[in-house]
Amino acid sequence: MRAPSSLDNFVAPSNNQAVKQSGVALIMVLLFLVAITGLTVWAARQAMLGEGMARNQQDLEVARQAAESALRDAERDLKNVTPLANFSCSRGGAILPVKFNPSCQGGLCYRPDSDYGTSQWANATAGSTVNSEPWWPIGKGGLWNDVNDPSASTNTKPIRVPPTGSSNCGFTGGVPLGTFTGAPAIRGVAAQPEYLIEYFRRSIPGRKEMPVYRITARGFGYSLRTQVVLQSIFLPE
Repeated sequence: MRAPSSLDNFVAPSNNQAVKQSGVALIMVLLFLVAITGLTVWAARQAMLGEGMARNQQDLEVARQAAESALRDAERDLKNVTPLANFSCSRGGAILPVKFNPSCQGGLCYRPDSDYGTSQWANATAGSTVNSEPWWPIGKGGLWNDVNDPSASTNTKPIRVPPTGSSNCGFTGGVPLGTFTGAPAIRGVAAQPEYLIEYFRRSIPGRKEMPVYRITARGFGYSLRTQVVLQSIFLPE
């Protein structure tokens, strides 16, 4: 006699009986796909952000190098070196203290010492030099004179790309690179770097009064919105 088996009680489902589906596997797959999609989008955004930061950093470095070039150009200007062939304007000789003026004509600025003592960034406004210093932004009363777009009909400065000879040499404000020295223009920037030179007197008891110059250079990147400002103190030898 055969021993009873657990299979004896098994009843195979008929074709008319529906098999229930829970759908858990489908839900898990969908959740996995959503997670993968989210990670992919995040990675793409991070890559775009990194590219944008690298591009901005490169633009900033271009502006910094342009400002550095303007600093060196201002030093050559003060030393009254023989200009290269493509200079736009002439100083007519060495830069004497008498050539420095309140309007920064030719990029040469002079303010009484008392004016520097009252300069206040918080109270400075555009169009007023009461509380400002020459090298500050235009919006704070600075004297850069930003109308230097070569394509503008109202351009008031010598055009350096390409050099246009002795036009607009009576300009006020920042000096475009190479205006008085003939230094070649920098390619690929939104505008040529500029510099201002401020004159100070250095008084030492028992010695002759000596001049001191503060050079402020402003460089641009591929966009006018990218600017770097550098300063140096120049002591004549």
